[in-house]
Amino acid sequence: MTDTALLVIDAQNVYALPDSPLCVPAFEETLGRINRLVEGFSAAARPVIYVRHVHRADGRDAGRMFDFSGAAEPVGFVEGSTEADYVPGLKIVPEGLHMTKHRYSCFEGTELEAILRSLGVKAVTICGYMTNFCCETTARAAHDKDYFVDFIADATGAPDLGEEYRQPAIIQAVCTTLAAGFARILTTEACLEAMR
Repeated sequence: MTDTALLVIDAQNVYALPDSPLCVPAFEETLGRINRLVEGFSAAARPVIYVRHVHRADGRDAGRMFDFSGAAEPVGFVEGSTEADYVPGLKIVPEGLHMTKHRYSCFEGTELEAILRSLGVKAVTICGYMTNFCCETTARAAHDKDYFVDFIADATGAPDLGEEYRQPAIIQAVCTTLAAGFARILTTEACLEAMR
């Protein structure tokens, strides 16, 4: 579709730093596929929208993000911190649009929908981090707002959830659910091939 935008979600240092509790296995491989999507969308003159998750250091904009279980945790993704910056190596195209968010969904409390409407976008292609949080939540929200959604499984990533629930299983579970009623699940290669 020529009216499709690429959402590059949370390609931030927190997911790449080896000492981060949110470090994503094989991060560089996923980032390489994200960059291929960015290049493909840019070459096809389709919108590329970069989204970063950030919060004020005092947490005034965090809501329940860091105390969802009732116990307060330190505020993460602090604006201006290294962990909240774009990861080095992310392909940034000059015509790309940039926005920030404070919740899992790229739509919640942001200008994303206004941007998409102004561009005449009817479908979104989702890549980035984390598969099972911001990417999945955004895919569901986009569907509820009547956008077509392509979810690029191998261009998303998530930290392992313990020894028993690793990244491949997380991605499979998310994609199985989304495919049942929210999104088309594609590989990077299939997405790029469809654009040729």
